[in-house]
Amino acid sequence: MRHLRITFVICFLAGILSSISAQDYNSINEDGEVTQARKRNRNDEEQNKKSEIPRGMRVWTVDEKFGDITPDEPDTLSYMFMNTIFTTGKYGEYNTTGNLGAIRQNRIFTDRPDYDDFIFDHGYDYFLTPVSDFHFTSTYSPITNLSLNSCGNRTNGEDHFKALFAVNAGKRIGLGFKFDYLYGRGYYQENSASLFNYSLYGSYLGDRYQAHFLLSTNHQKQTENGGITNDDYITSPERFNDSYTTAEIPTMLERNWNRNDNLHLFYTHRYSFGFNRKVPMTEEEIKARKFAIASQKENNAKKAKEEARRQAEKEDREFDEEEYDRQAAEDAKNATDTTPSDTTWTKNEYVPVTSFIHTAKFDNSNRIYQAYYTPENYYADTFNTLSRYEGDSLYDKTRHTILQNTFAIALLEGFNKYAKAGLKGFLTHEFKQYTLPDMETMSRSYNEQSLFAGGQISKTEGNTVHYNATGEIAVAGASLGDYFIDATADLNFPLFGDTIQLAADGFIHHYAPTFYYTKYHSRHFWWDNDDMKSVFHTRVQGRFSLQRTKTQLRVAVNDISNYVYFGTSYTVSGDQRLYNAAFARQSSKNISVLTASLDQKFRLGPVNLEAQVTYQKSTHKDIIPVPALNAYANLYLRFKIAHVLDCDLGADARYFTKYYAPDFVPGIAQFAVQENEESKVELGNYPIVNVYANFFLKHARFFVMMSHVNHSGDGGNAFLVPHYPINQRVFRFGISWNFFN
Repeated sequence: MRHLRITFVICFLAGILSSISAQDYNSINEDGEVTQARKRNRNDEEQNKKSEIPRGMRVWTVDEKFGDITPDEPDTLSYMFMNTIFTTGKYGEYNTTGNLGAIRQNRIFTDRPDYDDFIFDHGYDYFLTPVSDFHFTSTYSPITNLSLNSCGNRTNGEDHFKALFAVNAGKRIGLGFKFDYLYGRGYYQENSASLFNYSLYGSYLGDRYQAHFLLSTNHQKQTENGGITNDDYITSPERFNDSYTTAEIPTMLERNWNRNDNLHLFYTHRYSFGFNRKVPMTEEEIKARKFAIASQKENNAKKAKEEARRQAEKEDREFDEEEYDRQAAEDAKNATDTTPSDTTWTKNEYVPVTSFIHTAKFDNSNRIYQAYYTPENYYADTFNTLSRYEGDSLYDKTRHTILQNTFAIALLEGFNKYAKAGLKGFLTHEFKQYTLPDMETMSRSYNEQSLFAGGQISKTEGNTVHYNATGEIAVAGASLGDYFIDATADLNFPLFGDTIQLAADGFIHHYAPTFYYTKYHSRHFWWDNDDMKSVFHTRVQGRFSLQRTKTQLRVAVNDISNYVYFGTSYTVSGDQRLYNAAFARQSSKNISVLTASLDQKFRLGPVNLEAQVTYQKSTHKDIIPVPALNAYANLYLRFKIAHVLDCDLGADARYFTKYYAPDFVPGIAQFAVQENEESKVELGNYPIVNVYANFFLKHARFFVMMSHVNHSGDGGNAFLVPHYPINQRVFRFGISWNFFN
């Protein structure tokens, strides 16, 4: 990885120098007069126009249930690029155990997922891309993107390398693959992380038939240290006679690992009945079409010239190339150009009226907690499972498989002026299997099958009003009686020279707690909560946005009955946290969480300021602990260097008020509420400041950064999770480069 970093940086710097040197700058002659740089030869320009390859990529996402296409923007902006590397999120809103690649949890409760079967993947949502967020592509020429961010050295460094390749086989078939590798060695003992992803995708967008395919395989391996033994190493270092580096601070665990392996398959396709109509081409389509016509003419001319040459040789006469070129140019000049003007470029568009949809999804997930050494009395309980290892060794394993098929019929929006909304009806069949250790056998499988029926009404076209409402209910099987209603709506209108958007979204979810809350078996954690009641969760959220002034106000209210969560407790003895226990809990209380957030951006010349403030109020902080205030600020100068290099030079900070942040339990890989009153740890009231320079040149983004620049060796509550310190001051750099064939 180190050699890869060096090679990447050298190539990138060479690209910068060549790009800057290639610009047409003014020069000064011997008399001190300013003159224009040498103009390019006109013939050279014409030749360049002929050989120019059209560039561009269209990206979209697909709905996980129906395969509906939603246009999206490719990730090519340099703005905030430096913060996309952090596990803590672009605005620092996540708690994490410290290292790049570590597990995380959102401090903003309303932004957490409400329902997920395989809970062990929750904390890796920054790495595992759900189908609904995956970018499918269509390109005018092959595109490759390479990205690398790095810091540190071979002992403690962090590296994240990503590669994306996208190509089209004709205008209908898009193909590509994504490679993602993250390796964080860790600045503290036993805290390394290794994450790997490979995704292969394809799409076919025909008039009547459309299909999307995605294959993704993932591996996450996290070394677990259980946190440092004494927080005073960070908060009060003066208490110790010696000075400790981060790698010298003792931790609770060693040779303990959490490993997840996932295989995801997704395929959605539809056949539509409809009619054809003429519509204007987009600018990119016109450019690509002109390129194709010019290329075809050039190829035809070359073939004709070669045929004339062969004919001359056959007739044993000299071929006069100059005379042939002159005559060909004269013929081309006199020929009638059949290429339409820019105002008449049209294409046939097929307008679907009714679609028959099938979507299939298969997920296979494995989770292993493995340990070769466990301190004495570290766990409160030990269960006599048929373990693969004896003594202190652990090998807790669980597997989850889900196969889901959805069949739908859709009456589509917009095929005539009276079709103001789209309608869908659907059936979904689910098969789930869970495997856990058992007291009597090595493992036991639990199977569930459910049948859901539902419908959707939506309006996505137009510029003023959009809405979407989906409802489904389990009509048979293990989930009988569960139902889910989700809705979104937005209204856009101009006012006083600005565009105002009023948006709302919400849901009503009623479901039995997911499997791992009701049943979990391992060497030291065991529960069978078959009597848990169904969860009833409602969320209402509104947004008010001003486009010109870049203001956004968000207010959300969550109301939950029979909330399920994890709790943990332990006993403190000196520098040891012993008799660790964790449990799946269900609250009988009705809990409400209020969230209010303001996002504002200011600009005055080159000076830019972005501020984001979120207020939260939980009616039961002992069950859903949240900080009252979460804030982010970013102050930077935006300017150009040598007229071609965009630069953002600034500093940003993230901050939250004190609260009893959830602890992390390595044995179940979950964040859990602190339940031991005598040893509760309060975190927060500690800003984290980064300084950075963010650049953009043609097709490349890159940055340099000093993160946690405000770190002080004199103490400070530098934790996001109890007993897991934040990395100290670290120099980082990152590059993302697009290549076009």
